Amino acid sequence: MTDYKLTYFDMDGGRAEPVRIAFHAAGIEFDDVRISFGEFMKQRQSMRFNCVPLMEIDGVVVTQSNAMCRYAGKKAGLYPEDDVQALYCDEAMGAIEDLLHSIVQTFGLEGDELRTAREKLADGWLSVFLKGLNELLERGGDYFADHRLTVADLKVFGISRWLMSGQLEHIPTDIVERLAPRLVAHERRVAGDPVVAAYYASRAA
Repeated sequence: MTDYKLTYFDMDGGRAEPVRIAFHAAGIEFDDVRISFGEFMKQRQSMRFNCVPLMEIDGVVVTQSNAMCRYAGKKAGLYPEDDVQALYCDEAMGAIEDLLHSIVQTFGLEGDELRTAREKLADGWLSVFLKGLNELLERGGDYFADHRLTVADLKVFGISRWLMSGQLEHIPTDIVERLAPRLVAHERRVAGDPVVAAYYASRAA
């Protein structure tokens, strides 16, 4: 039996969440290691690329969240077999990684510096990527690829929920609704999907 370990921050959401959901959907048991930001800062120099999430498969360490999403997605039947649909899935996941990179650049800032950076982000790259993701849903319909739930939907769902939650200071909570209304309906659709609902029910148990 393959031994899996997934290390990420102690939070629901973020880059590891699609992998957690896909593993749960596939019935794959894994060691869900959740660390604090302080623990991460102490350990990061020993981590490849100084980042999380980290996945270990029988002790072999793997990095890069989109690679993990594809792997776990295939195990769960949540990644397209058709090459074009897989391309669409990868496009959406890649866009989220680019967006997250822009958001992370504002972490650690405080006061007026944070406000200025976040306002610039909201008017700039955040608007660009939200509008782009909205366009991808116009192409795909209810989902980003394969006309069904895939790991791309899980990844976009996480960022949409985060942006609408108010957790990002100085980012308007209505920005998704204003710029990408299709993502609002998509977030609700994914949240109600049996695969996703079952995962969060297991977390609450």
